[in-house]
Amino acid sequence: MRGGGIERAFVFPGQGTVGGEITGAARDAVLDYVGDTGVPYQLSVFAGSVDLLYRLREAGIEPDVVAGHSLGEYAAAHAAGSLGLADGVRLVAERDRLMNEASRENPGGMVALIGADPDSVVRAAEEASGIVVAANFNTPRQTVVSGQMDALERVTERVRGRKVPLEVSGAFHSPLMEGATGEMDELLRGVELEEPEIPMVGATDGVVLATADGVREALRKQMLSPVRWVDVVERLLALGVREIFEAGEDGTLTRMLRDFKRRDVEGRTAREVLS
Repeated sequence: MRGGGIERAFVFPGQGTVGGEITGAARDAVLDYVGDTGVPYQLSVFAGSVDLLYRLREAGIEPDVVAGHSLGEYAAAHAAGSLGLADGVRLVAERDRLMNEASRENPGGMVALIGADPDSVVRAAEEASGIVVAANFNTPRQTVVSGQMDALERVTERVRGRKVPLEVSGAFHSPLMEGATGEMDELLRGVELEEPEIPMVGATDGVVLATADGVREALRKQMLSPVRWVDVVERLLALGVREIFEAGEDGTLTRMLRDFKRRDVEGRTAREVLS
C-alpha cells in the first residue's frame, strides 16, 4: 500500500486464456507434481500466472489487493499469501481433472453475449427449458451463459447482442459441474490455508476476503457459482484502486476493463509492465 491506501491490484485470468511460459519456482513445482505426463491446461494457466506474479515481485512491483476470475482465484489466493505453491499446483491439477470428467459426463458449452442487458439474460436463462444459467457477469455489456447446448440456443435466440461461443471444454459455473464439487470440497478441506497477507476480493460476490476461512469458502463455492466480475471491479474501484495489472498471457481482463469506461483507472498486462 503506497501512502497507506489501496492503489494497485493484481488480477489473474481463468479458463479461456492461454497458458504461458513457466520458469523458475513455478516450473519446478509443476514438474514435481506432474513429472513427464504433460501439464494439464488449467495448471498451465495457473503456473503461467504465478510465474508472472514472481517476475513482477522481482521487479519490485507489489499488489495492495488481488482478485482472480474463476480459476484465477487459485493464483490470487497464492498471491495473497494464503495458498502455498505446492498445494495450489495439486488443487488446480485436480480441478482440471474433475471438471473434465464432469464435462464428459454432462456435455455442454458457454456463450458470451456482447451488448445484451444482463437482467434480460438472467430472465431468459431462468425461463428456458433445460439446464442453462447466467454464469459470468464479466462487464456491464458482456454476460456469459453456460449449460446444455440446446438450452444455450434457446437463450441466445431470446436476447439481443452478439453471440460468441467460448472455446472451453464444458459448461463451467453451471449445475452440469455438480459431479466435480464433492471431491473438490474434500480436497479443499484437507489443505492448510494461511491468513492472507494482503486482501483478496472474491469472484462470486465481490466481498473482501481477509481470513483463511473466507478464502477457503470462496474456492469451495466457485465451481457452481457465477463469476461476478463486475462486482469485483466495482469493489476494487471502491477500495481506491487506480492501477490494475493482469498476470495473464492474453490480456483478457485488461480488455474487459475498457467496458467500465473509467478514465481514472489504468489497466495493463504484466508483460507490458515488465517490458
